[in-house]
Amino acid sequence: MPSDLLRRPGRATPASSRTAPKRRTRVFALAEARWAAAALVLFLIALPLQLTGAPAWVWGPLYAAAYVTGGWEPAWAGLTALREKALDVDLLMIVAAIGAASIGQVMDGALLIVIFATSGALEALATARTQDAVRGLLDLAPTTATRLGDDGSEATVPAEDLVVGDTILIRPGERVGADGRVLDGASEVDQATITGEPLPVAKEMGEEVFAGTLNGTGALRVRVERDASESVIARIVAMVEEASETKAPTQLFIEKVEQRYSLGMVVATLAVFLVPLAFGGALTGSLLRAMTFMIVASPCAVVLATMPPLLSAIANAGRHGVLVKSAVVMERLGQVDAVALDKTGTLTEGTPRVTDVRPLDGCGLGEDALLALAAAAEHPSEHPLARAVVEASRTRGLDIAGVRDFTSTPGIGVTAGVGGHLVAVGAPARLLDGSEGTDAARAADIAADLENSGRTAVLVQRDGVPVGVLGIADRLRPDAAATVAALAPLTGSTPMLVTGDNPRAAARLAAEVGIPGDGIHAGLLPEGKVEAVRRLEVQGRKVLFLGDGFNDAPALAAAHTGIAMGRAGSDLALETADAVIVRDELATVPTVITLSRTARRLVVQNLVIAGVFISALVIWDLAGHLPLPLGVLGHEGSTVIVGLNGLRLLRDAAWNRAAKDTR
Repeated sequence: MPSDLLRRPGRATPASSRTAPKRRTRVFALAEARWAAAALVLFLIALPLQLTGAPAWVWGPLYAAAYVTGGWEPAWAGLTALREKALDVDLLMIVAAIGAASIGQVMDGALLIVIFATSGALEALATARTQDAVRGLLDLAPTTATRLGDDGSEATVPAEDLVVGDTILIRPGERVGADGRVLDGASEVDQATITGEPLPVAKEMGEEVFAGTLNGTGALRVRVERDASESVIARIVAMVEEASETKAPTQLFIEKVEQRYSLGMVVATLAVFLVPLAFGGALTGSLLRAMTFMIVASPCAVVLATMPPLLSAIANAGRHGVLVKSAVVMERLGQVDAVALDKTGTLTEGTPRVTDVRPLDGCGLGEDALLALAAAAEHPSEHPLARAVVEASRTRGLDIAGVRDFTSTPGIGVTAGVGGHLVAVGAPARLLDGSEGTDAARAADIAADLENSGRTAVLVQRDGVPVGVLGIADRLRPDAAATVAALAPLTGSTPMLVTGDNPRAAARLAAEVGIPGDGIHAGLLPEGKVEAVRRLEVQGRKVLFLGDGFNDAPALAAAHTGIAMGRAGSDLALETADAVIVRDELATVPTVITLSRTARRLVVQNLVIAGVFISALVIWDLAGHLPLPLGVLGHEGSTVIVGLNGLRLLRDAAWNRAAKDTR
């Protein structure tokens, strides 16, 4: 990382300040979840009673209660749709369930009710939590700001009342109230929520700051350049909502299929009942044939053909640290043919670490002595770079001496008395400004070499004389290179890197993980990441985006499928993403893609099985005389077969096989 990303030492940035307040929706706060849970409990109580031979008056009322608790909402929604001259499959399932009960197949109908009630509850929960997370992002931007008058007076005003041209004061530790440009002052600003950069960024006169980012130890006067509604934070929220809405056409297509299927089923059932009557058939026989048709043509096997493989894959992935939020997501994972990866916190650990210790020849210090000297001076500071130096010293088991007269200067570094010497640690360009001599030249060369390789250079001086340079960089995750290597053949293209970090740091990391130069997109704001994703999607690619921060949320929402890193992921990223890597193990990404493709193959197998059974039974019922018990047996048999076939993915062997296939 270049020297202009060096920190201004001072107060630590609280971890909580980097994420939005958590306002997660409780599961049972939703009515859909409560009704679905009640239906499931009633069903699970009634089923063993029925199977153990208890009298019908014992389990019958329980099934009836399951019908009511789980079915009243979809039934009401279906009736509402009917008033609008529409017919959906939810209502058809209710009718099929009631039809099953009317001919004695109470358990079959109750199972349908439970499946549909549960899926509706999960959809409602996902929607509510995403909306809460989007609203939580807005809390990053402060509600008030200190506006400066022409005469230097200060006034606290609502941030939304700020207009372009206003001047605001940002005190140390405050959040920036509006997007603008620094007029006066110097400080470091933690803008990880916007750009994803792991280190605070130095801000001086003429540089841009963003609403919601956290000011460091210096005071800034900022001229407002965007209205609150046009700030980067507001645009992130808008992009998340807009990208989420772009998935609506797929939903519309599904609704059209449901409508046609529902109408076809109603027409077919009525025809099976009425046509025999028109030719003198008996009422009872026609009704029995129609109800048999309703049972054998009902999509129970089709529902189970799709859900068990996907839900089994979800459960298996969950046991191995990947939370896939829905069956739809699990199916989409297998469709991806392009991958975009964030850098900081995704391919890297998101924490700066000392990578190089370079003492100057002739200074009389070895690597350990130089590191211990720097750690002593940095110890009172709580800045991320200071903590990295101290942590490196402790890792080597070095003693950290006490200090006196500690001071920190924004944009320069720290100074402290250590063992009778005045030690300075900070930005080489600032500490060496105006310095001459061989030591200064050698220190400048080392710093330039480190910065050209993508590291942040930190100069150490003793009594005004350079004694060494430290290199600090974010550390690559151990499985990052292997993951990139596995994703390339799996998707048919090398993953691309999209990051808000600087080009040199991005290029260094890309070289380490095997991403070519044309796959690097650096210095991007959130909208830039979205544009990179959409450029691929315009080409017909189905993009998987992997990220962790608030700044990644729009791209996570815009991509065909979004996966967030779980441990360090922001609240909005975790809620916006379709899946979460709970333990931050990148190697699970290609494995879960392979598992998804296996699940999709099983779905196709099950649909063929279900289709063959349903077609055969329907033809038998229409062309001949299908006894009701045999029809129910065939219907239930196909349901059991596809269910067991889908449950194969619950075994750990399925995950291990998928992991082996990605190596």
